[in-house]
Amino acid sequence: MNGYENGNGPVQPKGARIAFGIIMVLIYLGVGLLFIFKVGVFDFFNSDVASYIVGGLLILYGIFRGYRLYKGVQ
Repeated sequence: MNGYENGNGPVQPKGARIAFGIIMVLIYLGVGLLFIFKVGVFDFFNSDVASYIVGGLLILYGIFRGYRLYKGVQ
């Protein structure tokens, strides 16, 4: 199939997609934790509640992406 899927453009090898997915999951989880614990530059919200909401949403999205990655691998 010469590296193209459905004629839409080049497709990354499966291993590269999995590695990129794992890295993105770790980034979302890590940044979410940094927002919750207000570490370094992630302390720019005036409200603790805003930091918890943004951090929680990032962690939930990281879990969601991890689940999608897991289901796609099997």
